[in-house]
Amino acid sequence: MYFKQFYNEQLSQASYLVGCQRTGEAIVIDPIRDLAEYIEVADSEGFTITHAAETHIHADFASGIRDVAERLNAVIYVSGEGDNQLSYQNMPNQTHYVKHQNQIKVGHIKLKVLHTPGHTPESISFLLTDEGGGSQVPMGLFSGDFIFVGDIGRPDLLEKAVQMEGSTEVSAEQMYHSIETIKELPDSIQIWPGHGAGSPCGKSLGAVPMSTLGYEKINNWAFNETNKLTFIETLTSNQPAPPHHFAQMKKINQFGMNLYHSYNVYPSLNKDNLAIDLRTKEAFHGGHTKGTINIPYNKNFINQIGWYLNYNQPIDLIGDKEIVEEAVHTLQLIGFDYVSGYRLLQSLTMTASIHSTDITGKEQHILDVRTEEEWQNGHLSQAIHIPHGKLMIEDIPFNKEDKIYVHCQSGVRSSIAVGILEDKGFNHIVNVREGYLAFSESVKSK
Repeated sequence: MYFKQFYNEQLSQASYLVGCQRTGEAIVIDPIRDLAEYIEVADSEGFTITHAAETHIHADFASGIRDVAERLNAVIYVSGEGDNQLSYQNMPNQTHYVKHQNQIKVGHIKLKVLHTPGHTPESISFLLTDEGGGSQVPMGLFSGDFIFVGDIGRPDLLEKAVQMEGSTEVSAEQMYHSIETIKELPDSIQIWPGHGAGSPCGKSLGAVPMSTLGYEKINNWAFNETNKLTFIETLTSNQPAPPHHFAQMKKINQFGMNLYHSYNVYPSLNKDNLAIDLRTKEAFHGGHTKGTINIPYNKNFINQIGWYLNYNQPIDLIGDKEIVEEAVHTLQLIGFDYVSGYRLLQSLTMTASIHSTDITGKEQHILDVRTEEEWQNGHLSQAIHIPHGKLMIEDIPFNKEDKIYVHCQSGVRSSIAVGILEDKGFNHIVNVREGYLAFSESVKSK
C-alpha cells in the first residue's frame, strides 16, 4: 500500500492519497480544488487516481471532489447520511452515496464507512484495512473533522454559519455518542485528521500531523469526559467565531461551483474595487493607500480575509507580483475566483499611519476590535467593542472627525481595522501598535 498526506499550510487542511501497489489504483481523501499535487504524485509513483472520497460537506475550503469526478473520470464517494435538506446536490453521475458499514474497495485496499456525526449530521469516517499487505485488521481512520490531534470537531457551524437555530446542542450530543462508539476500536488505530493547528474547525488542534486512537484516549479531553452534559457544555463553549466565508463554503460544497481553472492577474485600472494590501503590517503602516485593508499574506491569511470577501464583488491585491499570484491561488482554494488585478506600489499615493504604543486610560474614543471571548476576559471601561470581522457591516459609533484609538490583542487586527475605518471616512485614527497585551493593568477592567 502507498500512503501520502498532503498538508496545505494556508488552509491548515490535510488530504490523502492511498494507492494499491498491486493494481495501480489510487483514491484521494478530502481533495482540495486544485488537483495538481495529487496527479503529480500519482503519476510519479505509477498510480491512476480512480476513486475519491469525502468525509463531509466542508465549511472552510472549496472541495475538489467534483473536480476529481469530472476531470479524472473517477468514481467518487460522499455521505448518504444525515438530513436530506443538508445533503449533497448536483453531483456527477459516478457519485456513490455511502452509509454506515458500507465498504469501498480500491484494489486490495478496503475502506469501511463509519457514520460519525457531530461536526455535521452527515459526517463519515473511513476505516482502512490493507488487505493487499495481508492484513485482516484495520490500520487507521480518516477522521475528517471528527477527531483531531488533541481535540474534536466543533458542532456549531451549522448554527453560526448557516443559521440553523438549535443545531449546536443536537450536534454536540451526536458528537458525544460518536466518541463513545469509536472508543471500541483498537488503540493501535492511526488517526489521520482533516485539519491541524490554525484551523478554526476546532478550539485547540494539535500541530502533529497524525496520532493514534490509544494516544487520543489518554490525552484528548473528549475521550476523558464521560459525563454527557459536561461534554456538551465543554464542546459548545468558547468556540471561535467562524469567518464569513464559511457560509459560502457550505453552499458551494453542497451545490457545486465551476471547476478549478488557474488564471493570471494584471495591473488593475479599476480604483473602485476593494483593495487588499498583502504586505506586513509594518510595511503597511510605513506607507499605504488610504482605505485599503491590510491582510498580510501569511499562514493566517485565509482566516482573516474570509471576514471581508463578497463573492459577488471583485477585489484588487497590493504586493509583489509573486506574492499576489500565490494569494490568487490560495483564494481559489476557498472558491474565490474574483481577483480583478493587482496594484503596483510605485503607482500608489501613500500615507503613513499614526501610532501609539501606550494607553493612559484617559482617551475618549477607543475601539476594541478583539473577539467576544477576549473582550469578556478584560477590556477598557470606556471602549466600544466591535469585532474586526464586523467592522465593514456595522455602524461605527464615532464622529468622522473624532480621534479614534483602535486596538486588538497584539496589533495585527487593529492594523486591518485602520484601513476599514479609513474607507468609511474616518480621518483621525491612531493604531495602538502593541495592543491590549501591553496595556498597564491599571487601565484594564474586568
